[in-house]
Amino acid sequence: MIYLESFKFNPDEGANTKMTCFSTFYPYGILNKHEISELEFNSITIFYGGNGCGKTTALNVIAEKLMLQRESLYNKSNFFDEYLKKCYYKGENIPRKSKIITSDDVFDYTMNLRYLNDGIERKRLDLYKEYEGVKYDPEYLAKHKLTSVDDYEEFKHALDVKKASKSQFIRKTLMQNATEQSNGESGFMYFTSKIDSDALYLLDEPENSLSPEKQQELLQFIQESARFYDCQFIIATHSPFLLSLRDAKIYDFDANPARVKPWTELKNVRAYYDFFKSHEKEFEFGGI
Repeated sequence: MIYLESFKFNPDEGANTKMTCFSTFYPYGILNKHEISELEFNSITIFYGGNGCGKTTALNVIAEKLMLQRESLYNKSNFFDEYLKKCYYKGENIPRKSKIITSDDVFDYTMNLRYLNDGIERKRLDLYKEYEGVKYDPEYLAKHKLTSVDDYEEFKHALDVKKASKSQFIRKTLMQNATEQSNGESGFMYFTSKIDSDALYLLDEPENSLSPEKQQELLQFIQESARFYDCQFIIATHSPFLLSLRDAKIYDFDANPARVKPWTELKNVRAYYDFFKSHEKEFEFGGI
């Protein structure tokens, strides 16, 4: 599915802003430097390039012009709104649930999970101490008389402790810690929870939080979402795994002017290929 067909960026270089007291005119001058003027999109389109090439800027400009949902704030400078006035796009019925997902979103999510895990771990330790205090005190039940509803609840709780193993008690008392995952697993879970069917998604360097294995799982998820669930993706990345997305249209932002290239011709991918090719015999003979 293609919701956004093409996007034309502001051709001005910000000449009118240079008479002001500002030292930066972002996003003026960033995309023009690589002669990025108008881009056309497939169901999966990738912006490739090194740091500073403009791929993140392009995503942010598109997201702001289309008024896509976003979670993390970013510094868009005083000239951003003025820049957007001369940006144009072709596309109809951009779904309202479309969004941009950045590496900051994933980082914030994994940090929140870490804080939650820390709190759960502290509670777990408290429950261990409680279990030990009740389970191995033969006089505990005898010392507690039933004089109120609260006493009954405490007495019933003590009986539960006496009957259960430590692991059974912890699992029953403490909420299930569904967040016991690595950062990579949490990052992948974030993408699968935020990406729904029938929408446009802009992803800014999603590989930052993912292991090579999880990047390949994300690749499969994106391909299936585009093919079977009517999603369109525009992705800024230099991950060789994501660059290999089947039938993706790849713009090389390092080229001047930026142009479409097959993923096997990209500098980053060739560097990986040449490295592993030079060590091919070590793989064949188990490092001997």
